[in-house]
Formats: sequence, C-alpha cells, structure tokens
Amino acid sequence: MTTRRTVLMGSAALGLTSILGRLPAYAQDASATPEKASLALGVGGKPLLYYLPLTIAERRGFFEEEGLTVSINDFGGGAKSLQALVGGSVDVVTGAYEHTIRMQDKGQDIKAVCELGRFPGICIGIRKDLAEEVKSIADLKGRAMGVTAPGSSTALLLQYALIKNGLTANDVSIIGIGGGASGVAAVKRGEIAGLSHLDPVIARLEADGDIEILLDTRTEEGTRALFGGTNPAATVYLQQSFIDANPVTTQRIVNAFVKSLHWLRDASPDDVADTVPEDYLFGDREFYKTAFENSRAMYSPDGIIGQDGFDSLFEMLKTLDPELANADVTFQQTFVPQFVEAFKA
Repeated sequence: MTTRRTVLMGSAALGLTSILGRLPAYAQDASATPEKASLALGVGGKPLLYYLPLTIAERRGFFEEEGLTVSINDFGGGAKSLQALVGGSVDVVTGAYEHTIRMQDKGQDIKAVCELGRFPGICIGIRKDLAEEVKSIADLKGRAMGVTAPGSSTALLLQYALIKNGLTANDVSIIGIGGGASGVAAVKRGEIAGLSHLDPVIARLEADGDIEILLDTRTEEGTRALFGGTNPAATVYLQQSFIDANPVTTQRIVNAFVKSLHWLRDASPDDVADTVPEDYLFGDREFYKTAFENSRAMYSPDGIIGQDGFDSLFEMLKTLDPELANADVTFQQTFVPQFVEAFKA
C-alpha cells in the first residue's frame, strides 16, 4: 500500500539524488555562491567540549573562509535546539545524532550531514561524599541526578545506563542543570547527588575532587562497555528541505566543520586553549588543556558516521522509548555522507 510517508520519502530521495549528482562540482568550485550566506545555528551548551568543533570553526574563521556568516544561538540543551530547527528559528543545528532518528520516525525529514563526535563523551559521576554509598550505577536508585536538560543526550545515556544495570529509566530524579558553570555549582552546593555530563564540567569537578566517575564514554573502551559498539554523538543536522533548496550552502557548512575536525586532530592542547574564549577555561588554563586531552579521542576523524554506530544508537533508543520499540528507520534516512565525501574529493 502506498502511504503518504512512502510518497514523501520517495520524493525526498529523488530530490537528494538530483542534488548529489552536482556535489563534486560545488565542492571544487570555490567561486560558487552560497544560496543562503547568513545562517542561524542552534546548539545546546556551546562551551561543552562535546561541541568544541563548532567553537573551533567559529574562532578559526572556517565559516568565513566558506563565505558564510553564522549567528550562533546557544540554548539550554540539545532538545531545545531541535525544537528551534523544527520551528524554523534556526537553519542548522549542532546536536545529538539521535534527534535525526526520532524525527524520521515522526515523519520529519531531518538528516545529519557531518559527524562531530564518534563517542558520546558523557560521564556519570557521583559526589565524592556519597562515594561510599554509591559504588555503581545500580546504587543510584532514588537519587537526584543532574543533566544538561531533560530529554538531552546526557539524560538519555543516564537512563540507558540505569536499564543496563537492572534499574528502570525512572529510578532517579532527572534535574536540568545547564551546560556550564551552573552544572559545577549544582554539585558543589550539594543540590544533586551526581550528574551525567560532559567536559569541561566533568573535568572541573574531577580536578577539584568533587566527584567519583562511575561511567566514562569519552573513550572507545568505555563506550563499547555500555553500548557494545561506537555511538555517534554530536553531529551537524538540518532539514531535508534546506538541503534541497541550498546545496551549495550545505556543502560550505560541511566544509567548515570538516576543516575544524582536521584542525583538532593535529592541534596541541595549547592551540585549543589559545583558540577558545577565555571564559571556557574556568579560570584554569592547565585544567582546560587536560580536559581537552581527556576528550580528544571522541572527535570524529573524518565526519563520517558508520552503520555500526547507527545500529548501536538505534538499539539504545528502542530500549528507552516505547514509541521507538517498533520503529522502522534506516541508516540512509538519518545521514547524508556525500557532502563530507565531496569535501574529501
């Protein structure tokens, strides 16, 4: 039976095929004019190392090199960035890959065009004064745990870890604490028992001796221990309708972010500390350099998401969300690799 969704997917595929046939020419022709040179970009917690490729693209002038003027809107969490994209107040988002799966299941044609993080980079930690009582994820039951925002990737990873350790997703109280200094303050004031969060917040709390780490997905080892595979994290995603109308602009966006990934691959900690805004350092340059080194492995080397990463993430979402338990979303619906491939060509 032909459904409205089938027709929409078919139309999108035809439109994408037409665009992709032109991508190499656009990638090689630096004089091609972006259809939309001024863009609004949404992000949920820009100071986080999770989104460092965005800050590097901004501060190193990679957007300008591609003929783009990008206005960055920093929201309280990734879920709010997604809402802004759906609502039309931003053109593009740097956000969690899982949002593309959720939106495709809802019939919203949103696709990632570049991977920024191949591991989540999220840690679950407990306040040091509670470490004798809480020695494992299973011991978190009944506790209040901080996340960047409810519904964000930090909240989802926490809930998945709970389930994998014999609890339910609702066995802790989830409290939004933001993405920067407010997260550090919430732990130091004792407002929460622990948190599921990212560097540099985690690194700051570790350096100050405020938390004990229970789970660490900044590394491949820690990520595979929880998920059984890689787990794509931060991506650049946008609406298929934007890709259709703005193929040159989309290519230029991807170019800027891949340049950022390449720069990070070779950068020293001092290079990074010299590039980010002063307030990102939390008043301690050496601490920030250490935090970057802790998270360096999580950045994508080439901007390409693999099938195994999609499979791992989709399995997590099916476990967590009853609405997705029987979802029929394919890898190809969530990621368009051709823009990254055109840049490499």
